[in-house]
Amino acid sequence: MQRSPRIRALIALTAVALSLYIAFTVPVRLGLDLRGGTQFVLETRPTTADDADREATERTLEVLRGRVDALGVTEPTLTRSGTDRIVVELPGVQDPRKAADVLGRTAQLTFHHVLGTAADTATPPESLPERRHQLVLADESGQALRLQAASLTGKAVDKATARFDQQGGAGWHVTVDFEGPGKEGWARLTGEAACRPDGDPARRVAIVLDDKIISSPQVDPSVACGSGISGGSTQITGAFDDSEARELALLINGGALPVPVETIEQRTVGPTLGAEALTASAWAAVVGTALTSLFMIVVYRLMGVLAVVALACYGLIAYAALAALGATLTLPGLAGFVLAIGMAVDANVLVFERAREEYAARSRPTPRASLSAGFRGAFSAIADSNVTTLIAAGLLFFLASGPVRGFGVTLGIGVLASMVSALVITRALAEYAVARRGVRRRPRLTGIAHIGAVRDRLTRADPRLMRHPRRWLAVSAAALVLAGSGIALRGLDFGVEFTGGRLVEYATDTPVDADRARTALADAGFPRAVVQTSGENQLTFRTPHLTDAEAASLTATVNALTGKADLLRDETIGPSLGKELRQGALIALTVALVAQLCYLAARFRWLLGTSAVAALAHDVVILVGVFAWLGKPIDGVFLAALLTVIGYSVNDSVVLFDRIRELARRDRETPFARVADRALLQTLPRTVNTGMGAAFILTALAVLGGETLTDFALALLIGLAVGTYSSMFTATPLAVELHGRA
Repeated sequence: MQRSPRIRALIALTAVALSLYIAFTVPVRLGLDLRGGTQFVLETRPTTADDADREATERTLEVLRGRVDALGVTEPTLTRSGTDRIVVELPGVQDPRKAADVLGRTAQLTFHHVLGTAADTATPPESLPERRHQLVLADESGQALRLQAASLTGKAVDKATARFDQQGGAGWHVTVDFEGPGKEGWARLTGEAACRPDGDPARRVAIVLDDKIISSPQVDPSVACGSGISGGSTQITGAFDDSEARELALLINGGALPVPVETIEQRTVGPTLGAEALTASAWAAVVGTALTSLFMIVVYRLMGVLAVVALACYGLIAYAALAALGATLTLPGLAGFVLAIGMAVDANVLVFERAREEYAARSRPTPRASLSAGFRGAFSAIADSNVTTLIAAGLLFFLASGPVRGFGVTLGIGVLASMVSALVITRALAEYAVARRGVRRRPRLTGIAHIGAVRDRLTRADPRLMRHPRRWLAVSAAALVLAGSGIALRGLDFGVEFTGGRLVEYATDTPVDADRARTALADAGFPRAVVQTSGENQLTFRTPHLTDAEAASLTATVNALTGKADLLRDETIGPSLGKELRQGALIALTVALVAQLCYLAARFRWLLGTSAVAALAHDVVILVGVFAWLGKPIDGVFLAALLTVIGYSVNDSVVLFDRIRELARRDRETPFARVADRALLQTLPRTVNTGMGAAFILTALAVLGGETLTDFALALLIGLAVGTYSSMFTATPLAVELHGRA
């Protein structure tokens, strides 16, 4: 074995071994849409110019982390997003109202000396501070009390603990321990109150949380005037139950938020929906990959078997990379892996088809020499298609947010893993296999020792597909008009993440007619709710805005209508955030297209680069138009599918234009249209086989993926067909026309 094959084999073994170790030791983190739970996006709202800095957000993050830990949620995640946003993920939390209350409360804890009731005027004036330093609040019984300015704040508290006193009869209470100067401050405050007679309202100390008196106990008669309660510890008593005592201790321990926060996004996914999405995705991946593997084996025989092994290694490497980087796998993120699987298959198909061409062109062919030539000849197309996809993935990660950013992460990881799989693992396995004596004696066993039935028929027929390029462009123009009319006449149904509002989805015991549900909701005070049915027993409601109280009323209405309804999904997006997400996704998409245009122009000249990007725009308009005609929502999942379609389309165009460039360099006298004809026919077997491999995976997603993946798989299937057509019959004839005009 030569040195280069040995190096490739060593790299392949190292990558697989390291991936196996990571896969068995580091679990991958699933997004809430795949495992269920609640996600909040909180935005800090500085009240003064001094608060408007990154440190305020960092301090807020630490306080929130303490509160979430006290909630007892398993594997919570809190991360910064930008300068003023915090993303909180709480797996398994299905009641977001309590969690939102705990996270969003500022928890300003203060301790005051009670001066008397609001109606009491008998207190000597000399004992009163200035009126502007007084506070009037109602105590727990509703009586209005006049309070002295705060003597202590929550910063003086060391810790608070919820306890149950069985012997003393105090029941549930909260023990508060002070630290540092807080110990002396507490003694001074209680010593001042102890100077009042027993039973006097002024002998009380008020404990105020968020401008609400939660307890105003009398100082015990045993406490002496002036000395107060020493030791730095006290008890907050009241009619607490266990949950109230624990929540109060949680808020006191969490401390006060440095600045107020506002929930601008909230998503809740029921455990049933998350589990179904994960199970459906797994089954679809298994069945789709099995069908694709069977197809590769039938078409490419031994090389197909080795490609399947390399494809399994791709999945292992991609999984390990995702786990090692701590990335989160979400439903849109699966789109990135679908595209990367297609690219891994595509790279193998490119090599094998090129090897077949080399085998047919040699006077004394051997599978080993043809395979090496195939890898060399296909490398340019593989590199260009992967680089353009990596450019898009990188820009989406840095410019977009939410599901679009997650798509960029998984796509980038998947593309790198697919390149290692195709260019290192497949090559190492294939070079070893074709060097065996038994394989050399039976070259047709390799699957590359013949030209292939499709290429053989095309070569004999020699159709001049680019003889009339304007006819193909006319067909594309008609498709654009039809799609554009759908957008103009039907409009686009943007999801709540792009428009703002609230989306609630239920699973019902019995089927419910959508019109009947609309009537019931209108009678209940929700005339603007958009009602949709999906599946057999699923109802989805979308409203511009819905408070938690209104959401509870909506749930009650649905229960009354159906008998029982289980919450599957609950999403709330603020209008400003929806606009921001929409604009961010559009900007990221535009910049990605421009960057791809620049790269393709540098690699293939502006003529071919412009044609490729024009084909991408053609695919985008048609796919959006089809969804407009079908009334399907334009949401984050659709956007991920759209980006996947763009990736497929640009790969097809790059492969075709790479062959055009190669043939044009080899024969500069042949007219460009004839060169394009030959390139189209030579790459058509690769286009067909790659499309078939991807179609198996997408069909499995559409059939087995369940309700959560149906629209996604439908968009990909439509996009696969449109993208395959446009690369051949939109980008190529446009390039021919532009070349003729130039």
